[in-house]
Amino acid sequence: MPYFGAHMSIAGGYFKALVTAKALEMDAVQLFLSSPQQWCVKPVPTLCTAYRYGKILTKNNNQWAGKALTDEDIRLFQHHWRESNLHLSIAHDSYLINLASHDDTLWRRSVEAFVIEMQRAEAFGLDYLVAHPGTPIDGDEKTGLIRVARALDEIHRRCPRFHVMILLETTAGQGKILGHRFEHLAEIITLAKFPERLGVCLDTCHVFAAGYPLAPEKDYRATMRAFDRIVGLDRLRAFHLNDSKKPLGSRVDRHAHIGQGCLGLEPFRYLVNDRRFRRHPMILETPKEGPDDEAMDAANLKTLRELVRT
Repeated sequence: MPYFGAHMSIAGGYFKALVTAKALEMDAVQLFLSSPQQWCVKPVPTLCTAYRYGKILTKNNNQWAGKALTDEDIRLFQHHWRESNLHLSIAHDSYLINLASHDDTLWRRSVEAFVIEMQRAEAFGLDYLVAHPGTPIDGDEKTGLIRVARALDEIHRRCPRFHVMILLETTAGQGKILGHRFEHLAEIITLAKFPERLGVCLDTCHVFAAGYPLAPEKDYRATMRAFDRIVGLDRLRAFHLNDSKKPLGSRVDRHAHIGQGCLGLEPFRYLVNDRRFRRHPMILETPKEGPDDEAMDAANLKTLRELVRT
């Protein structure tokens, strides 16, 4: 069976994501490494805890910065991880980060912020850090892909021997964002100097909105064959499981609860029973709308588990 999980809130402490995941009997979990309100849009001097070569370091950071990571944050997280039955842990990078930006200042801030995300993920002992490829606002797709690869090269050079792997996420293609074609991901990986440190996270809502059908079964298999031919299934390390509020090829990113959107249950039945992915993390990013979020996560997880053939 795949490792089912969901994106969990870090309100009250990073470890709270693990506590909730354990209570909902998840197999995997995803979290942000900073609350959105912790990130500053303008560069400000701040002390920021970093992680490198197995040591916690404090450095002056003049780029975007979140609240400093403390030894206690790490201790609590690792304690609750050991107490859980979770198999895999994933972080999603900050949405402010844009590694494809044509603006040199924004690109540099994004690289610096991503390095901190990597250091935090490594300090916690996470397996994967998921990232959207980015958006070339000027519309120059080719140059945008090159800039993403350059950014990843610098990040990897500055984070040597790290365990955490970066996963490039498929996108819906809204606006000028990269990643809505499998060829975009393949090009970034080809251009990168450390391709062995890169994988892919496939989001069901995103690929559907981008125009890749996931049902009926012949279309599901055709889409997976296309991914294998262009990127390689060996690169596919994780999934985001979301239904879509918008139809096939809409290029609009609007998530829905499992079975309650334009995808329906059929694609998820194929995916959770695909033996090639029986040990892959499958993470819900379904809508978070208020006090019933945990109940909705539980309901979505129940739906997925019931789709698995025993």
